[in-house]
Amino acid sequence: METLTDEQRERWSTDGYLHLHGVLSPDEVSLFSQELDKVRLLPGYEPGQAQLGHYEWMETAKNTDPAGFMDRRDLLNYGQHFIDLIDRPGLFDLLVDIMGPHIMLSMTQAIVRPSTDSFPGYTHTDGGEGLREIRVSETSPPIAMKAMYLLSDVVQEDGGALTVFPGSHVRPFPWRRDEPLTPHSPGAVQLPGRAGDCYLFPHSLWHGPAPNHSGRARKTLLYNYAQMFVRSYDHDVTPEVEGQLTPRQRRLLGDLGYGFRPGSYFYVPPDQEELIYQDERGPTRWTGPRIVDQSG
Repeated sequence: METLTDEQRERWSTDGYLHLHGVLSPDEVSLFSQELDKVRLLPGYEPGQAQLGHYEWMETAKNTDPAGFMDRRDLLNYGQHFIDLIDRPGLFDLLVDIMGPHIMLSMTQAIVRPSTDSFPGYTHTDGGEGLREIRVSETSPPIAMKAMYLLSDVVQEDGGALTVFPGSHVRPFPWRRDEPLTPHSPGAVQLPGRAGDCYLFPHSLWHGPAPNHSGRARKTLLYNYAQMFVRSYDHDVTPEVEGQLTPRQRRLLGDLGYGFRPGSYFYVPPDQEELIYQDERGPTRWTGPRIVDQSG
């Protein structure tokens, strides 16, 4: 498996994010972009009238214009190409190098942000009210992190770019302040990118979308990963999807190879590292702390 370079590891620890170029090919970008146009016409989970962060089942996206706003969750039911991104070769290697092998896929999401003068952008951390209060040190594996794939070129200021506050992943998020953080607050950096690029960042990084005044929609795919003891955002896997998964993908979606037992997900199956690494190094690859079985 591939690992981070020394430069990437330093960037991750210091700034709290990585920008990877050309992860998706032009053909893949075109495929996923077209698929999102189809997905918005299909039933699925989108924000509704429920409280913030909760999604409701809808027959179509609220806006069926391909350039209109869409926030769709639980993507795996829409085709094999979305399933294949779960553990995309190369990129998934870096995720495992950052997080360790005791992980699962916790969420899939597609967001289309239109060009508009009415959306100012915003800044947040991922994971809701609880995770908002939790951070880890710069040398610790993250509790949760995200891979964000660009399906559109984002090259101009206020073109809908991902905005980050470098180094904020180890600082308390100031959500109680009277003046909320914005993409134009001091310390904010808008990250330009090309279609096919991917950003990696932990849940605790202060981030969000910049306003989009570019004249074209910004399309993204987002895949979230978490340590196994963290509850998943998305629903259980449907039988149709389950039949299309590899053994590693099944594990990443919560299939332990046996029924639930007290201690499941906090303590991993004996083949966890072998299944995640999928190479001859198997269980010897993980260099983090190990649990010693004292039950005998």
